[in-house]
Parts: sequence; structure tokens; C-alpha cells
Amino acid sequence: MVVADGSNPPIDKPCGEALLPDAIAAFQQLGLSVPPTQVGILRGVRFLTSELSAEAIFPSGSWGFSIRRIVLHRIMTERAAALGVDVLWQTAVTGISREQFHFSEVHLGDRKIRARWIIGADGANSRVRRWANLTAHSRSGFRYAFRRHYRMRPWTDHMEIYWAQHSQAYATAVSGEEVCVAVASHDPELRLEQSLPAFPELNARLRGVEPSSAERGSVTANRTLKRVWRGNVALIGDASGTVDAITGEGLGLSFSQALMLAGCLKSGSLAGYLAAHRRLSRRPLCMARLMLTLDGRPGIQQRTLQVFRQRPEIFRHLLALHVGSLSPLHLALDGLTLGWGLLTA
Repeated sequence: MVVADGSNPPIDKPCGEALLPDAIAAFQQLGLSVPPTQVGILRGVRFLTSELSAEAIFPSGSWGFSIRRIVLHRIMTERAAALGVDVLWQTAVTGISREQFHFSEVHLGDRKIRARWIIGADGANSRVRRWANLTAHSRSGFRYAFRRHYRMRPWTDHMEIYWAQHSQAYATAVSGEEVCVAVASHDPELRLEQSLPAFPELNARLRGVEPSSAERGSVTANRTLKRVWRGNVALIGDASGTVDAITGEGLGLSFSQALMLAGCLKSGSLAGYLAAHRRLSRRPLCMARLMLTLDGRPGIQQRTLQVFRQRPEIFRHLLALHVGSLSPLHLALDGLTLGWGLLTA
């Protein structure tokens, strides 16, 4: 196996850096592990507005963790090397071409490599996707997210999501001495420092604290492709579609897709990959749409948190659904209760 990447390790891609319990399971199946001192353990999720807060822990004693992206990238490259993967750094892929008998050529500048399978894992602006004519998609809700780290002792073991009228902020501990903070909104000009006054509690915690990384940003959206493979080319990760960052499921989806795709390659056929890919994406996409109904609606934000405080089991059940531990059928009664609570709160 050969992996080609135009960058140099470690790659620091902007993201929220959290792995929820369902992502941990896929992470471990890939043979990956992390030193406990280099992660922040996550026990649950806390929603906060300027007036209210509500929290729920992950089901059945499960847990997640948050980890610096550069640390995660180092662990993944070390695992690849241990498995004998030939990684070509600073080697940009410049094209692919079809050959006979199900083989293709991958163009690496002046070089060409003959390949039985080609996997496009080159992000939301994937060139492999374009070369394979897999660009048809549906998309909703472009948002702009910016992230920075702060050198400080964490104050919580929850993933915190702060709601304001026009944006959300996210805070997670990535170690015992560093916290990742991100903000997302529909305004491409809104940067993290400018947004903090909209989140008084978070702003107070960060006042005077030294940043430990530069601010980095990216676009986030729900994007679903009509196809994720053609011939001997398959897409994975953000190249194969995305869910809004509010779900915290981007990395977890990539790991689960990798397991599914590996099974397809082992069988010698990609025929089942599309259905498996859609099945994996269905729940995160649904939860992204549900959570984003609160975006820009302060009244609904307040009423939702009031219901979560009055009926904490509803929040716990929604979180269990979010991490795949509860079937949507179990939430029918909770949905009716939540709806009635929103009307009467």
C-alpha cells in the first residue's frame, strides 16, 4: 500500500478534535491507541446559553476523548508505518488515468504508480472526487468555523456547547493543561476573539489566558454525495461527504468508513460501499439537522434547555441516540414530551 500526500507531517487540520464513544470503538478496531496524558477525557455534553445550562453524560459508562490533531496525526502515521504502509510525504497526486484489467495509474508529478484500488482521502475539496466524476451532491448550510488552543487547566470533563443568537462556541480539554475552543457561524468574517463577548461565561474563563496555537479556520456543512465510488476509485472522509461540525462526528465517521471500505476491498468489490456509507452517515446527518434547529433561535434555545433541566432523561436519551447507543424508535415518547415542553415552557 502507498499513501501520497503533498504536505509534511504532522498535519494540523482545523477541527474540534473530539472523539465521541462511537468513534472510540472504530478507533480501537483500527489498532490505534493514545497515551492517557495526551488526551482530555469526555464524560458527556453540556449545553449553555447566557442564562441556562443543561448536561448529560454518555450512556452506560462510555466516554470519549479530545486530542490535538497533530498528536492524532502522529499516532496514525506511526500505526501506518508499523503495518508496512509506504508513505510519500511532499508528494502531490496530480491525476489518475484508467488502464485495462481494472488497474489505474496514479500520477505523482513525473512519476506514475500502477494501482488496483485508488482511495481519495483528500478532504472536502477533493481532486480525486473530481477526477473520478463523483462531484454530484446535495449540500445545506455553509458555516464558517475557527479554532484556537489555550494553555490552561481544564474546568470540565464535558464537551461544552455555548449557544448565542448568531453563533455557537465549543470548548473541550485536549490534555491536562490545554483547552481547544472553536466558534461556528454563518458569518465568514466572524473570528473567534470577536465572537467571545456573545458567550459571557466562556469569555470570562479565557480572559488573560495565553493562546497556545494560531487561529485556524475552515468551512463546515452537511454534504451528501450521490455516489462515493466509481470503477476502482472510492472516497473516504470529508472527500466522501461531510456533516456539520456541531455533531463532533467528523473523525468518527472517517474511522468507521475506513473499516467498511477495508471490508469491501478485502472482498474484491466496492458494490456494497455506497449503502454502507449512507447507513453510517444517516444518524450524524439527522442529528446535525436537529441540533441546528436551535441556530439563530434564542427563544427555542432557552425553551429546549428548560425542558432538558426539567426532564434530564430526554437529554440523556438524545445523547445516547447521538452516539448510536439508542434506537430512534425508543425516542418517540421523548419526542412528544420535548415537543409539548417547547410549547409550554
